[in-house]
Amino acid sequence: MSSNSRHLVDPELLDLLDALPTTTFSADILGALREAPMPEYPIETAAAADNVRCTIEHASADGNAPAVGLRVYRPASVTAAMGCLLHIHGGGFVRGGAAAHQNQHRQLAAMLGCVVVSVDYRLAPETRFPGNLDDCMSALSWIVEHAASLSVDPARIGVVGESAGGGLAACLCLAARDRGKLKPAFLHMMYPMLDDRTCSASEPHPHSGDYIWNRESNHFGWSSLLGVPPGSDAVSPYAAAARAAHLRGLPPTFICTGSLDLFVDENLEFAKRLMRDGVPTELHVFAGAVHGFDYHPSARIAVAARQASLSALKAFLAGRDR
Repeated sequence: MSSNSRHLVDPELLDLLDALPTTTFSADILGALREAPMPEYPIETAAAADNVRCTIEHASADGNAPAVGLRVYRPASVTAAMGCLLHIHGGGFVRGGAAAHQNQHRQLAAMLGCVVVSVDYRLAPETRFPGNLDDCMSALSWIVEHAASLSVDPARIGVVGESAGGGLAACLCLAARDRGKLKPAFLHMMYPMLDDRTCSASEPHPHSGDYIWNRESNHFGWSSLLGVPPGSDAVSPYAAAARAAHLRGLPPTFICTGSLDLFVDENLEFAKRLMRDGVPTELHVFAGAVHGFDYHPSARIAVAARQASLSALKAFLAGRDR
């Protein structure tokens, strides 16, 4: 394990580095990584989720692509029009799935009184860009088309994601903006993976990316998705959101990251661009936090990050300005 930045890690997070050891992703071990269980996301305050129904649905896809799998969580006791959160999971574009978040999503639906839809987008390298984005667009279209039967308010659909899922959430909002329809009303990202050029930075951050998700894994994830070396010319902004010419017209955005996360520089730059382009933006940077730090069950900064995240979601779903 690298010790380059260990002295900068919040002491309450040190046991997380053992619980989630840094594993360099590669083609040789990808199969084993996919079979390994994903960590369980802590639930801050348990809600009565017995009345939340979960159904497995499928959204039709364009062309010859297979139908997209969805997990839909809906509080049975709520009959008025609700907000909806479309969740896009993380995993470096190469790992993960909707089922790994089922307990978290059931609790969110109960706590927030909203519908939660999680999309099983196709993974790289078997499916390269734009397959993942197409699947998420199909999921968003499905929600809009079924809004009435789901009791969803089409004006209160937010997109939520962490890590690669956060970056893909930003790409989905960019594509929706540019296509002129299906515009989400909120973008919520935890330490999002936004910029392939981080892999080829001439002056990389000297203290980021030592833990959980490192530079080598990042290079593998982006290469798997793009099919070309990260940092190459002409990478689409719908694959790497930081490549967008401008960010005007994106929905109000929440970003949370850590000072030692590999993505901290690209997250800060994206937040700055959002604000300069007039997008209401809430940014949280936690000192001493590594990638995935909010998975720690009790560290104070992990609890604070989860509370900030939940507060932002509550405000959006209630229609309040922050």
